[in-house]
Amino acid sequence: METTSPIDLQKERKLILKEYRNLLRGLRNNMTAAERKQIRLAFEMAVDAHKEMRRKSGEPYIIHPLRVAQIVVNEMGLGATAAICALLHDVVEDTELTLDDIKREFGIKVMKIIDGLTKVSGVFDLTSSIQAENFKKLLLTLADDVRVILIKIADRLHNMRTMDSMPRKKQLKIASETLYLYAPLAHRLGFYAIKSELEDLGMKYTESEAYKDIAKRLAETKRERSRYMNEFMKPIRERLEKDGFHFEMYGRPKSIYSIYNKIKNKGVSFDEVYDLFAIRVIIDTPFDHEKADCWRVYSTVTELYHPNPDRLRDWISSPKSNGYESLHTTVMGPKGRWVEVQIRTKRMDEIAEKGFAAHWKYKEGSNDKALDTWLREIRELLRNPEFNALEFMDDFRLNLFNKEIYVFTPKGELKIIPQGATALDFAFEIHTAVGYHCIGAKVNHRLVPLSHRLSNGDQVEIITSKKQKPNEDWLNFLVTSRARSKVKNALKEEKRAIAAEGRIILEKKLKSHKAELFDRNLQLLMEFYHQPTSLELCYRIGTKDIALKELKDFGVDQGKLIPPSKDKQKPVDLAKLEKLATSNAELLIFDNALDDIKYSLAKCCNPIVGDDVFGFITINEGIKIHKTSCPNATEMMSKYGYRIVRTRWTQHKDIAFLTGVKVTGLDDVGLVNKVTNIISGEMRLNMQSLLMDAKDGVFEGTIKVFVKNTDELDKLMNKLRTMKGVISVTRLETT
Repeated sequence: METTSPIDLQKERKLILKEYRNLLRGLRNNMTAAERKQIRLAFEMAVDAHKEMRRKSGEPYIIHPLRVAQIVVNEMGLGATAAICALLHDVVEDTELTLDDIKREFGIKVMKIIDGLTKVSGVFDLTSSIQAENFKKLLLTLADDVRVILIKIADRLHNMRTMDSMPRKKQLKIASETLYLYAPLAHRLGFYAIKSELEDLGMKYTESEAYKDIAKRLAETKRERSRYMNEFMKPIRERLEKDGFHFEMYGRPKSIYSIYNKIKNKGVSFDEVYDLFAIRVIIDTPFDHEKADCWRVYSTVTELYHPNPDRLRDWISSPKSNGYESLHTTVMGPKGRWVEVQIRTKRMDEIAEKGFAAHWKYKEGSNDKALDTWLREIRELLRNPEFNALEFMDDFRLNLFNKEIYVFTPKGELKIIPQGATALDFAFEIHTAVGYHCIGAKVNHRLVPLSHRLSNGDQVEIITSKKQKPNEDWLNFLVTSRARSKVKNALKEEKRAIAAEGRIILEKKLKSHKAELFDRNLQLLMEFYHQPTSLELCYRIGTKDIALKELKDFGVDQGKLIPPSKDKQKPVDLAKLEKLATSNAELLIFDNALDDIKYSLAKCCNPIVGDDVFGFITINEGIKIHKTSCPNATEMMSKYGYRIVRTRWTQHKDIAFLTGVKVTGLDDVGLVNKVTNIISGEMRLNMQSLLMDAKDGVFEGTIKVFVKNTDELDKLMNKLRTMKGVISVTRLETT
């Protein structure tokens, strides 16, 4: 065991004190003498409680709570109570200190927040989601005090900033959870800078190659972009100074994650990303003049540069539901390049950067009614004691939509709803009873069905009938979590009575097979019959949709069901797979020593040798191997991180994998011949199919081909890119 020299300890003490002073510096204008004493006490308690602990990087653990407290104060703008809670956020979970100790020293408010930040304890198996249970507990406290979620976001941000020394499996789990829940949550609470950083860091670990590539391209073009931005801003600066504005103006780098999404979703190259160039103009002006002055700046910018009429976003007249106010336009700058210009005031900028916290500061003039409504909706979601934690997590995520639209009632009242919401969602926005009895709607005086998707600026009148009641089909098109949870509750009331009968039938059938009705067996039957919840399974049994004839094919061991194998292979050994996941062992694909572990390659992303992959334990089919960039990876790792198995390829078997490549370019005579010549002639690869579609001089081809690994695939793609007239060559996710 290594010993730490006294010099090191002295150095560490200095570092800890330096971090503590940085925290106090951020709070100096925002705390009383009594609060200063309490912060000192919290700091001393945290130092003492964590004194034996170190982080994976080797630094003293206390640095983590100190940095979290700094984020809460400096980057979120919260005060002393939040700083105290941030300093103590891990003590109950990781040390001898109890919630009673916290309550005695700091009062019930701090104790409740710390309790909300403490993970759910208990034994969980493969069939439950610890992440979902923890998240639900966290949000139960959020309903009382929003600071609990802000500290959790700050905790997550610091963990993401310092994740390099963690094992790969943990990096994937934490990064996926961050992209799935915490980044959208930061966005919903208005912390734009934090949201962007969380997304970038999430991508750094889930899609490392793409992240490094874009970061490298941004670094290479930084000097040229800076020169261009200065050239672009110079005439604007001169005009605004001449007009007597007090302002700041600077170039704003686009986040790597947003650039990647545009490249992926729009099929464009790095150089073609629409608004790689962005500037922000922040004016210092009294509250009464804000709107007029922002439009004056807009007028100046658009006199100097031509605007794109489709790219004007006015969040000043109608702020977003999280309080975000800003005026965005995209203009054509010198050398034919699009530049996004954001115009806002100092107050608006503080709300954009410090989100929820800034709302309390600017309560009089700001739009925090919408945030209060959102918190009320969360309380409603949480009120249902039978709410399944996973279902809750999914419905809650629907509340974190990035994009919103503005619609009006017949009397002209403005409502903000998520993009993609339907007429029925709108009915539930007005009142639950209106939603239950809705039979149709008039949008802009024209009759539309319940499933009609609303657009910006629509005026909506809801038509109701007392005879109408919720039905299951509604869940196929409802978008908002409020509407979905209300409909689910209404349907569950009817279903519960039938499901109770179904449960009795199931219990009797299991007893006759010498099996018990406990959670694990229930989960196996849910998977076997493809039912999402136990209520649904019992309901289908109650309605005789599921007759349970297949139970005779199940094995039984000490009351536990053993699912019938889909083929003649031996059944999946769940205990062995659980051990593989918890021991942090590594699964070597195509390793002869592991022939007794059942695994297969996932069809949703078709991994091939060389791809960055992970194993996911399924109940019936052993381990499924997915790419870390699989479209389903983020959700799987967020909900079931403990079912992830570290996985690596071995080259023991010479196997060819089917993969797909998409080629676009300018139509040319003999094109198919040239493509097949490269694949079959030059590279001697087997091709399954080749589809070419040419229209108006442009072709799009899909090639399905067998390759041994990513190196071979990259070589093929590079050869295709060198063909005359080819514009882009990309790998297809699915085949």
